[in-house]
Amino acid sequence: MQYKRFILLPGFETNTYLVWDEQTKKGLLIDPAAPSEKLKSFIESEGVRLQCIVNTHGHADHIGGNEFFLKHFPCDLCVHPDDAPMLIDPNKNFSAMFEGGFVSPEATRLLKDGDLLDIGNQTLRVVHTPGHTRGGICLYTEGLLFSGDTLFDHSVGRTDLPGGSMDKLRKSIKEKLFTLPEDTVVLPGHGGTTTIEAEKVENPFCGMFS
Repeated sequence: MQYKRFILLPGFETNTYLVWDEQTKKGLLIDPAAPSEKLKSFIESEGVRLQCIVNTHGHADHIGGNEFFLKHFPCDLCVHPDDAPMLIDPNKNFSAMFEGGFVSPEATRLLKDGDLLDIGNQTLRVVHTPGHTRGGICLYTEGLLFSGDTLFDHSVGRTDLPGGSMDKLRKSIKEKLFTLPEDTVVLPGHGGTTTIEAEKVENPFCGMFS
C-alpha cells in the first residue's frame, strides 16, 4: 500500500492522506482539508482512481475539500452516521465562524465499526473511536493506522467541543487502538507520526503512566 501526506490547510496543519494500491491504482482520500490543485494534479499524474473520500470526523478542518475533490473525482463520500449531520451544517462542523461557513455534500456511504474499505488488493478496516466527536473513526490496515483526531504523537484530540468526551476517548484508545500490534505506525490528523508502542508507554493522556 502506498500513501502520501499533504498539508492543504496550513493554518490548522491538518494532515490529508492519499492512499492507494500500486498494482490496481485504486485509492482513497482521507480528510481533504481544503481544495488543492497540487493534490488534484498528483492524483492525476499517478493515475490513482479514487474509490471514496473518507472523513474521520465532521469538523470543518477535515471536510473543507470534499466538494472540490468530489467534483473532479466522483466517488463515494464516507463518514460515520453520528457525524454525518455535521457535514451539511456549518454550526455543527464549526465552519460558521469562518466567513459564513460552508457545507459539504452529503455522505453517500455511512461507515460503522468493523466495515471494510477495499482499494484494489488492499483493505482498510473502520475502527469507531468516539471521544473527539461521537462519530470519530480511524482506519487500520496491517502496519498502519490513520488515526484522525483520536490519537496524536504524545497527545489526543480535544474533547471540549460538543460531542466530545475524554472518558470515551480514553476508552476508545485503550480498548481499540492499544490492542493493535505495537509496531503499528500511527498517522494522525495533525502532527507527525508515532507508533502504538510509543503511545502506550509515553502518552500523557492515556499511556501506562497516565
